[in-house]
Amino acid sequence: MTEQKSAVWQPTACILCECNCGIVVQTEGRHLARIRGDKDHPGSQGYTCNKALRLDHYQNNRARLTSPLRRRADGSFEEIDWDTAIAEIAAKFADVRDRHGGDKIFYYGGGGQGNHLGGAYSGAFLKALGARYRSNALAQEKTGEGWVDAQLYGGHTRGEFEHAEVAVFVGKNPWMSQSFPRARVVLNEIAKDPIRSMIVLDPVLTDTAKMADYHLRVKPGTDAWCLAALAAVLVQENLCDEAFLADHVNGADVVKAALAEISVADYAARSGVDEELLRAAARRIAAAGSVAVFEDLGVQQGPNSTLCSYLNKMLWILTGNFAKRGGQHLHSWMAPLFAPGGVGRTPVTGAPIIGGLTPSNVVPQEILTDHPDRFRAMIVESSNPAHSIADSTAMRAALEALELVVVIDVAMTETARLAHYVLPAASQFEKVEATFFNLEFPHNNFQLRHPIFEPAAGTLPEPEIWARLVRALNYVDDGDLEPLRRAARQGRDSYAQAFLTAVATVPALAKTLPYVLYETLGPTLPEGLAGAAALWGLAQKVALTYPEALARAGHADGNALFDAILTQRSGVTFTAHEYADDFGLISHADHKIAVEIPELLAELRKLPATPPQFTTAEFPLVLAAGERRADTANDIIRDPSWRRRDRDGALRISVADAQQLGLVDGGRARVTTAAGSAEATVEVSETMQPGHAALPNGFGLDYTDADGRVHVPGVAPNSLTSSDWRDAFAGTPWHKHVPARVEAIATR
Repeated sequence: MTEQKSAVWQPTACILCECNCGIVVQTEGRHLARIRGDKDHPGSQGYTCNKALRLDHYQNNRARLTSPLRRRADGSFEEIDWDTAIAEIAAKFADVRDRHGGDKIFYYGGGGQGNHLGGAYSGAFLKALGARYRSNALAQEKTGEGWVDAQLYGGHTRGEFEHAEVAVFVGKNPWMSQSFPRARVVLNEIAKDPIRSMIVLDPVLTDTAKMADYHLRVKPGTDAWCLAALAAVLVQENLCDEAFLADHVNGADVVKAALAEISVADYAARSGVDEELLRAAARRIAAAGSVAVFEDLGVQQGPNSTLCSYLNKMLWILTGNFAKRGGQHLHSWMAPLFAPGGVGRTPVTGAPIIGGLTPSNVVPQEILTDHPDRFRAMIVESSNPAHSIADSTAMRAALEALELVVVIDVAMTETARLAHYVLPAASQFEKVEATFFNLEFPHNNFQLRHPIFEPAAGTLPEPEIWARLVRALNYVDDGDLEPLRRAARQGRDSYAQAFLTAVATVPALAKTLPYVLYETLGPTLPEGLAGAAALWGLAQKVALTYPEALARAGHADGNALFDAILTQRSGVTFTAHEYADDFGLISHADHKIAVEIPELLAELRKLPATPPQFTTAEFPLVLAAGERRADTANDIIRDPSWRRRDRDGALRISVADAQQLGLVDGGRARVTTAAGSAEATVEVSETMQPGHAALPNGFGLDYTDADGRVHVPGVAPNSLTSSDWRDAFAGTPWHKHVPARVEAIATR
């Protein structure tokens, strides 16, 4: 590792979407000077999109934090040393615990895209305090799908698009948002192959929709009717795989009976899709040798989102597209994204907790109350809820109402400005890091990213921050760690035996496992890799859970896998499954898919009487607040100069609506919702249908330029969204379905 000019290409990964494509970089000083795809990465194989080439805008930006900060009484911040910050923060959290209970301490975050390893260490501090409630960005997207998955088969499925005869994308534009390996290469292969087909269900004429053989261009918010009609065609035209259903599915007859009652013609009309096109798409799915399906935010952040998750899974379950090449698959995990267990409830609002995650949208309501069980303190790690959670005004008021807010981040975010303490983290290229979006089948991959630079002066990697906080609580007796330190120096086998004994006999160690690993195994790892210690425990779990797949991938045991993770810098295949393994990965005792979910079947039967949209005379348009575009990524890049186009984050609106409202391309408009209003530049676009408008994600973040001037380009989408508009089952927000009014702003 060097900070001089280097001609050596060092392996690392892109951090701008869940794919975390492998890249190799050359450095000049502390800059990522040259970036290209890593051909040795087992998943991306040299592929990367244009966004990875601009990662130096993340690594080097003027918002970087370089010292712990403490807020003064007047709201300004003062720099303090690390020892003071750690001591005061630990003492104040302990005080909140002692006065109100540890369950009044709320944790939000745990990493942005690819910034996950540090967050793994937060659990030790939280458990030492008795904290119970947490949330992150997944609770704004995936918990509805997660709830459905848990009941259907107890895991998470991913389509094998590389080999699928038919690829179905529901509210998903992978040409822009990627989300599976080598996305654009695979999409082009499907589009060019006359034997293969692509089906897109989306109200927008996206880049992916333009490539599709069947574009089911639904009216905004009507996805459930379209999906129900597709599944109904499969049942009513006897296109289901009855042998598969008989052998591998429970409850199919109940689901088929509900679908048999649907009027396909009526549902097609409600969704705005031509009935014959819809029927043709359903027949293509049924006739295919393999089908893979991907749903995403387009439906997961709109009305009926959990029902949509259920219905789109019926497309591949009813046709038997599971456990076959090019179909849908369960997969192994390095670590599950959702905590195991059933649905709980939040202490104040009683909102559903799915996979251990509190719905993000209820967080302000859990704080802004006089309820005795309200949250009193909050830790935010590598997240920016003041910007990213619906109704930013309410979220900021909630942060200001808390007794204690601590933010761990690389930059002075909107949330950090409201904190009592801000702790500066090393960037993702200054520490050991990894991603836990390991979702592929049959081969699943994992990459440990070694640091490219030394941590910036004044910053610390998150594992060290959490370790210092745990030490300051005096929760773990250092004497209990000494036998483990000795065993770690003797070798992995000795350490494994000592570790199992220690955690079985010392309760404090069992509650703080990541800390224990960091403090005892961490010092024996190669320089800069101490933060990888937590992966040793995960490697042992992989070995116990998937022994045959581990062996096929070439690893003798958990220790061998851990060593491979440490040394194979372009990534390692940690499991290699066979297609028949899919059935064994179903967690139900009989290893069958359980499709009868009474709550969702009841919702399906309500569709004839359910309004497809929630617009009014006052707010006649549907606004998608947060569209992924070519020049947007997640919010970790605050510097707008990385964008080549659309620097103001234009409001996209249809040709018909522009004519009716007197809007012109490049002009200005005011967007108003029940939550607020904002001004935006107009882009008149044929991609939008009448009644539908969109603002991009990633805007509304302040940035200080080289002259010290502060800019806030574009609209912060959540200044226009409401926390009350959310899914009844999972609490996921309706960011993609916000009733709005758009008015032209006269120019002088």
